Amino acid sequence: MEAAKTVAIAGNPNVGKSTLFNTLTGMHQHTGNWAGKTVANAHGCCRTQNHTCTLVDIPGTYSLLAHSAEEEIARDFLCTGKADAVIVVCDATCLERNLNLTLQILKINPNVILCVNLMDEAEKKGISVNFSVLSDSLGIPAVGICARKKKSVKNLLHTLDTVLSSTPTDLTSFYTASLIPHNQEADSSMDAGADKVAEIEITDVNNLIKTAESIAAKAVTFHNPYYREKDIRLDKFLTSRLTGYPVMILLLAVIFWLTISFSNYPSTLLSNLFNRLEDGLSAALFYIGIPLWLHNLLVLGAYRVLSWVVAVMLPPMAIFFPLFTLLEDMGYLPRIAYNLDHCFKGCHACGKQALTMCMGFGCNAAGVVGCRIIDSPRERLIAVLTNSLVPCNGRFPLLITLSVMFFTGAATGILQSAASALLLTGFILLGVGMTFLASRLLSVTVLKGLPSSFVLELPPYRRPQPCRILLRSLLDRTLFVLGRAALVAAPAGIIIWLAANITVSGSTLLALCAGFLEPFARLMGLDGVILIAFILGIPANEIVLPIILMAYLSTGSLVEMKSLTSLHALLAANGWTPVTALCTMLFSLLHWPCATTLMTIKKETGSLKWTLAAFLLPTLFGCVICILVNGIGSLLSCI
Repeated sequence: MEAAKTVAIAGNPNVGKSTLFNTLTGMHQHTGNWAGKTVANAHGCCRTQNHTCTLVDIPGTYSLLAHSAEEEIARDFLCTGKADAVIVVCDATCLERNLNLTLQILKINPNVILCVNLMDEAEKKGISVNFSVLSDSLGIPAVGICARKKKSVKNLLHTLDTVLSSTPTDLTSFYTASLIPHNQEADSSMDAGADKVAEIEITDVNNLIKTAESIAAKAVTFHNPYYREKDIRLDKFLTSRLTGYPVMILLLAVIFWLTISFSNYPSTLLSNLFNRLEDGLSAALFYIGIPLWLHNLLVLGAYRVLSWVVAVMLPPMAIFFPLFTLLEDMGYLPRIAYNLDHCFKGCHACGKQALTMCMGFGCNAAGVVGCRIIDSPRERLIAVLTNSLVPCNGRFPLLITLSVMFFTGAATGILQSAASALLLTGFILLGVGMTFLASRLLSVTVLKGLPSSFVLELPPYRRPQPCRILLRSLLDRTLFVLGRAALVAAPAGIIIWLAANITVSGSTLLALCAGFLEPFARLMGLDGVILIAFILGIPANEIVLPIILMAYLSTGSLVEMKSLTSLHALLAANGWTPVTALCTMLFSLLHWPCATTLMTIKKETGSLKWTLAAFLLPTLFGCVICILVNGIGSLLSCI
């Protein structure tokens, strides 16, 4: 049986490599309408008429002269000679820029297929491509496709089958005549991958660029010279200094308003469902004769905390992530990075941190993983350490609940949702400001250095694909994040139940810890119960408020208040004031990352030291700000 052929899928960022990979393999590699999505090699299988192929989706790169981690991954794979053939994916709307990489890859692997993607977009913009000219000029097959459509790739598979069945082409004469200046000679001694890349020197690169321009000029015809006018007008509006920031803030407020408005009802339905399941689970455990203490540990501890996390966390994520993915799919996220690049550069950080910060709104753990797209190790570490300064989806319920009870409760209906969204947006902007401040402090102290330069491509605006958005946001993001949260929620439930039910000298461990923390908590405008709730809420931020209620009511297990009115009455009876609520909201915004994020930071940095730094940095900010706000509140109350 013939061994599977290895086929690399290469190309510039944002040309549809991962989309083609998904179409050919049936897998669901995450793709996005902005650069830097694929940061590792993804593998999958497909079948041509005569060959079984292992497809490798390598990270996007503009050149084999690598300047970033993902470009090094792409370069190393291409230069090791592991690929029997390479499919170089190009964007039909900007073929001139893409052909430079194609010519570089041809120098190290003659079995290349030029795959011109996005032919549907090119047609809409009045761009036509002459594939005969491309094929004759490069000496390789050239195929036009629309990677989203399976029927479109049939010709590509046939061409791949032909290339894998044929003898590799000798391109030495082609390079000697066309690509290498007349005063140079082709070096036939390039054996190792590193030696091959080293041969692509600056003079050679300049010559390749000129060759790419010449080939594109002959092969591409622009029937409408003003095809980019619409994108240019949108960019002038969305990225200008006058309107860029207000638009970003408005979009953020709208997303939060939609999340707040439409998540309450499904959360209630899930909560009722889990309550009914709890009754059935209890009945089943008692039927098999399980001891009461073990029943309470499993049901009132592990199960109740787990069900609370799912009921509170799932609906907002199921709304927020699709909206976030919608902006990504349309091509707006790179515009956010462009707008914030100047701010991050002023902090001696990288503008790409804006993208990872946006990802942190949904889940800080996802934002930490996204920091891989930042090239500089120093700037990547700054982004990792500061990512939790913006609130994740798990902190929204507490922020929203307290804002409604203490600050926007006078409004009703849609006005209340809008007021809560605006207040939440204000807290988000505070988190962004703290991110800038922390990045600046880190860059001038423990992580000194100047900001590096990077290439940020502003992709064309594209019509979003609703089905793919829902599938990707729900499967790749919502369920993934929920699964990781649920993994730590059940053990946390056991610990919380034990702390609330084990008594020492007539007091529970929970009460003793709260009493020990009381003096410092009062200095911060909180109380010991609130602070111990945040500590026990490390597994998942969603359970902070339920722990507070459990401690105030001394129930020994998590409870849920029937209405905001009864909840407000309970908190007020335990000494809460608007200052207490504000300090609690500020500490919810600025405190240690959750357990899932901390584990992700440890995995990404490989260092306990930096994981501890990521724990302490936001916590110190939160403590200092809460002490200041409480002090100001105390002074105002005395006037």
